[in-house]
Amino acid sequence: MIKKAGGPNIQSCYQCGTCSGSCPAGARTNYLVRGIIRKALLGLKNEVITAPELWYCTTCYMCTDRCPQDVKPTDVIKAIRNVAVAEGHMLKSHQDTAKKVMESGHAVPLDKDTWSELRKKSGLEPLPPNGSSSPKVAQEIRKIAKKSGFDKLIGYTEEPPAAEKKEK
Repeated sequence: MIKKAGGPNIQSCYQCGTCSGSCPAGARTNYLVRGIIRKALLGLKNEVITAPELWYCTTCYMCTDRCPQDVKPTDVIKAIRNVAVAEGHMLKSHQDTAKKVMESGHAVPLDKDTWSELRKKSGLEPLPPNGSSSPKVAQEIRKIAKKSGFDKLIGYTEEPPAAEKKEK
């Protein structure tokens, strides 16, 4: 499962724990890179792809830099994530963010007036054009997502945002 998805050296892991000991996310959470790799090696696919901890990795590559067996733990985690998403397992917060991008072209959409007001209060110039101010950007993102199947992965249903409905 993992080799096919891009984790080529996983078989070399001898569970030394260097990855987990190097991980900044693991210092503050129950995230153990070593545990995920071990479960993958044991073939516990469903347990691995449904674990919320799978998404704790920030892809800082500290574990990869320090792994004595060149397992490339970050690449293994990314490969497992790809399998998880392909099989419909993704954190709701990630789905919600992806849906915001689909709707507005921006991960943290605020309307132009709100952005301008915030920037003015901060002593900044008005906003340059971006996805939030251009519905065409969001339309193009949705077109790409539909062609690639990404819309289905995140559970997005084609319903143009209110801003686009007003334009028509």
